[in-house]
Amino acid sequence: MRVDLDTAGEDLQALPRFQQAAVHARRLFALALGSAVLAGLLFLLAILIGLFAARSPWLPLLCNNAAALLLLAAAAQSAWRVDAWRARALGQEPGLRWFGGREAAQEALPPEALSAYDRFLDSIGRGIRGLLLRVGPGALWLAGLAVAALLVVRAGWNLALPGADLGQAAYVGAGLLLLGAFGLLVLERHLAASTAAQWPEAAALAPLLRLVIAVQLLSLPGLLFASADNLWPVRLLVLLGLLPAAVAVELLARAVFSAFLPQRGREEPRLVARSLVAGQLHWPPRPLQFLQDELQQRFGIDLRQVWAFAFMRRAFLPVAALVALVGWLLSGIHEVPLDGRGVYERFGKPEAVLQPGLHAGLPWPFGRVIAVENGVIHELATSGDSATADPPGPAEGPAPDSANRLWDASHRSEKSQVIASAADGKQSFQVVNMDVRFVYRIGLSDAAALAATYNSADVPALIRSTASRVLVHDFASRTLDSVLGGQREALAQDIGKAVQADLDDLHSGVEILATVVEAIHPPAGAANAYHGVQAAQITAQALISRERGKAAEQGNEARLAASQAVDKANADARETLAAARAADLRFGAERKAWQDAGQSFLLERYFARLGQGLGSASALVIDHRLGAGDAPTLDLRGFLAAPFDPARKPAKQELAP
Repeated sequence: MRVDLDTAGEDLQALPRFQQAAVHARRLFALALGSAVLAGLLFLLAILIGLFAARSPWLPLLCNNAAALLLLAAAAQSAWRVDAWRARALGQEPGLRWFGGREAAQEALPPEALSAYDRFLDSIGRGIRGLLLRVGPGALWLAGLAVAALLVVRAGWNLALPGADLGQAAYVGAGLLLLGAFGLLVLERHLAASTAAQWPEAAALAPLLRLVIAVQLLSLPGLLFASADNLWPVRLLVLLGLLPAAVAVELLARAVFSAFLPQRGREEPRLVARSLVAGQLHWPPRPLQFLQDELQQRFGIDLRQVWAFAFMRRAFLPVAALVALVGWLLSGIHEVPLDGRGVYERFGKPEAVLQPGLHAGLPWPFGRVIAVENGVIHELATSGDSATADPPGPAEGPAPDSANRLWDASHRSEKSQVIASAADGKQSFQVVNMDVRFVYRIGLSDAAALAATYNSADVPALIRSTASRVLVHDFASRTLDSVLGGQREALAQDIGKAVQADLDDLHSGVEILATVVEAIHPPAGAANAYHGVQAAQITAQALISRERGKAAEQGNEARLAASQAVDKANADARETLAAARAADLRFGAERKAWQDAGQSFLLERYFARLGQGLGSASALVIDHRLGAGDAPTLDLRGFLAAPFDPARKPAKQELAP
């Protein structure tokens, strides 16, 4: 029952909780201050560990224990304010104050002695003090410490922590936790033994002590069983922060709601730092005990007297056992979806491949059905980065990065491959990026379903490793020019046949439907250099072709000139031979004519030759056989003059009288 100093008619000295109020206040202040200091030291140690080993299991361990100690300090300071009020109500000094020692009273100065700026600051200070008095400093302290506990838990929360071997430090930490838990257990037993008349806040502080003890004890398995191979100890240390976080959220909500209650300085305050979550930390657990007690105290309803609840309590175990038995028997009914199959195992041995529909068998664990795909088609790239597909782009927006097939762009689905090469007559190698995809499915036969289920643990990983081995073996005998200039369809068929053959040898049950070579090109960093190499090769080939054309042209011209010279020589020889033959025939004919005609033929030939020689000359012919008086004569004096000048025009022919 709460006491109001204005209306209380009883003697406060007779109430046990008022008699020990000063002693309890000093103890609570020491508990709150010690818990806060210890929590600060643990959090400071966690900060130092986080600077050098951010993924250490010590980080969540220290943060969770520091958060639990902060909540204990928050509850202790809230209980201290109640006991301090009781001590002051009796005129006693509660000892140390939460905000420090007693403040010296300041004499109020008259407003006339203050400047305008000082009066403005004084008004702001009075407003803040009035707001704090209306809200209550206890609610602010409780809310602040609860928020601090949540932040500390958040600082140590990391579910991605790897396993670690803590060594001898784990045993030292476990010993310190056991020592602290033993001391808190002694204090908790002392508070639990206190009656409500002597110390009403003891019953509310005991659950917070059990919270700290529970966090410390549950941290022991995480320390003692920590190793590099086990992840559950580290996960336990991290998930343990949910317990102080839940209590911190509850205390924060209570502090916020208590701020709306009126603050009456003459009325005994009520403890705000009560936790229903921490109150469940007792044995045996009774989660509905609080609800039952509240209904009985506030409304007078005793659920233990209702026969329906008593019948339900008696029939709960048989009904639960029957439901569990029926549920266990129904686990033998298996449903296979329309797009799947199932391998039925009886006592761990595969019996048959079940088709879509309902099938009955032995209940678990004597019989089970392993799901198998039924005709589902998958696409797999040889690179592991293709597991994360790019989100589809908008219809009217730019194309996604996966649609970029340029050589100077890197793609997540491409894989680097070493191929053969030859440089300066020596064997070498080159690197290309390729995007090879396989379209596959689990075979439709029962044997393929059994093989895919029991012969391979990870079908995509098996296909990827097999394809990598086939690509290495296949491209070891190819060159860059043959790969880039060859037909991709033929290359894809060769790769698909080789991969399917290896998968069949492994009895994987996988059927390769298609092999698609999306892209083959040099690495993105060497794309520009390779373009330059290609341009140089094209230029060199063009120069070689042009020089070869010139050489062929010159050769043909030389052959033509030689052929013309040979033909001309042959023609000249034929002409000379024909002329010789003609001269021979003419000589023979003239000889015969001379033989037949005699001197007449010679005279005739003489005149013919003379006429031929003088046919174009201006000459005067005088024949001695002509008479002087009978025939005209030719004047040859112009031809007989000495010296004879060939360039001189011949003399005009004159007839001598």
